[in-house]
Amino acid sequence: MLISRKFRLARSRMFGFLDELAATSGDAISLYLSRRTSLVTVKESLGKASVSDVVPSGIDEIIAGSETGAVLFWGLSRKYLVLPPFPVEEGYVNTGYDVGPLRSLLSHDFLVALVLVRLGAYSIGVCRGSVLLDSKTGTGLVHARHKKGGSSQARFARHREKQIESFLDRVCGHAREHVEPHARSLDYLVYGGARSTILSLRKRCPFLGQFDDRILRMMLDIPDPRKAVLEKALADVWSTNVIEWCEGPSPTGLDGYRQ
Repeated sequence: MLISRKFRLARSRMFGFLDELAATSGDAISLYLSRRTSLVTVKESLGKASVSDVVPSGIDEIIAGSETGAVLFWGLSRKYLVLPPFPVEEGYVNTGYDVGPLRSLLSHDFLVALVLVRLGAYSIGVCRGSVLLDSKTGTGLVHARHKKGGSSQARFARHREKQIESFLDRVCGHAREHVEPHARSLDYLVYGGARSTILSLRKRCPFLGQFDDRILRMMLDIPDPRKAVLEKALADVWSTNVIEWCEGPSPTGLDGYRQ
């Protein structure tokens, strides 16, 4: 019986993982599937790679649902599904543990902007690879909701709405100030924070609209943005999700690579 476990690897540890995997001998198949691959195409690709009858059920749905595509390494000794932090652009299949295309993807120092925002706090950063080049973190006054009823509640709600608009306009201005110098060469934009606040910011900030085709993901588990939160979010952007399968109750190997 195949037992699975999930773990995340930071960028540097992912290279160690790939080195060990590349050194593994024995029969194996390496299947790269690009982002936005439909479920039907995923099923067909697994069949052409002759692994559709041996992989656990549900793998096809995980791959089709990945915003960045996936890489399946399936052999007698090691079995992994890798969900990379950046998109796989082309499908590819080869024998053995062929980590070359994945290593090339992770070695590229993409230029990424992060816009983290919750009501009353924001953090904006631009990074090349895992190095933070520029950042701005700040706060803004936004009162909590007024719980009392009557006309005073309506006046307070209008006042709060103006505070929110003023705050979002400030965030937009800082985003323009720090991201615009990199706009031409920016590879991806990552949003983080509260979904409703992110959506409101995008509506009030036409500048950010030019990057809609470069949005990598939304990280909605971000706490109140601070410099330390921005730095952690940057590390998360570069982290890779891995699912491992093995026979028996306890997967072995690679514990040293766990983030």
